Amino acid sequence: MDTALQNRLERTLRKQAPGLFHFPEIYGQGWSGLYIGDRVKLGNDFLRLVRQGRFEGVEDTGEKKDGGRVYRKLR
Repeated sequence: MDTALQNRLERTLRKQAPGLFHFPEIYGQGWSGLYIGDRVKLGNDFLRLVRQGRFEGVEDTGEKKDGGRVYRKLR
């Protein structure tokens, strides 16, 4: 995942209300148009960056629901 996309996701997360979410909600428009392999890679990259603390106030819940991993924005 490139720095430009990380910065865009960070800006989107700042506007996101606290609570649970799936990565495609944060990625936004264009997600469904990506090839499945690209979606998997981006999802894995996001998970890794969340676990590394790149997105402050966001954590991996360790759960999957409705076909995707669930994240939590704390504040």
